[in-house]
Amino acid sequence: MSDLRELYLEMVTDHAKNPRNRGKVEPCSHIGTGHNPLCGDKIVVTISIEHDLITDVKFDGEGCAISTASADLMAEVLVGKSLAETKNMFQEFHELITGDGAEADVPRKLAVFSGVREFPMRVKCATLAWHTLIAALDGKDGASTE
Repeated sequence: MSDLRELYLEMVTDHAKNPRNRGKVEPCSHIGTGHNPLCGDKIVVTISIEHDLITDVKFDGEGCAISTASADLMAEVLVGKSLAETKNMFQEFHELITGDGAEADVPRKLAVFSGVREFPMRVKCATLAWHTLIAALDGKDGASTE
């Protein structure tokens, strides 16, 4: 088994069982709801932004291990990022798990999700929190993976 695959299994298991960023940001400046109708994952993402920088991100809801781990790690890596950096990181993460990922520039914590592209049904699980966050930042009512 490759080192990246072992790290993926460790990180997904750890962050799914012990999410560090579950909850609600209070007060929050943005809130988004997301739903993956295919598997039933539902998520609420709350965000605090000050001076164009994300100061806190939390998520709540129910989802599979991949969805939960992705939301938890997303919240972890985005604190301190500008809105432009956040949207760029979403694009890079999306490329990582839907494209060949060779050129994707994401933190190692997110790079572990590269294997998800081998399972197209799971890509939606890994991206649900990201789509929800971007919808919230764009002022949209909700996000869906469909």
